[in-house]
Amino acid sequence: MSAILRIALPLTLWLAGFSAVYALHGLVCSGGWPGGRPLLIAGGAAVLALQLALLLALRSRRFGDPTPFVRRTSLLLAVVGLAATLWTLIPVAVTSTCLPPG
Repeated sequence: MSAILRIALPLTLWLAGFSAVYALHGLVCSGGWPGGRPLLIAGGAAVLALQLALLLALRSRRFGDPTPFVRRTSLLLAVVGLAATLWTLIPVAVTSTCLPPG
């Protein structure tokens, strides 16, 4: 894995997960996809699991960078990505799924 990929991947994963969960939220609210809230919570949990797996992978010798700067930067961005994932997906888990029209 290249250094630029190690640095870019954590926030890219957050962006993709955020977009996917809120796109799924739109589908559920429009009535275009059955499943409702459990599906949204499962999607959010999957994104959190992927973000945590990335953090653990970047800490390992196999995927971590030998350069201290890149290693610290990628780990810091992985923690930021995990925190951003938690912060942006909490509304999906704790609020009502859709507002009624009108």
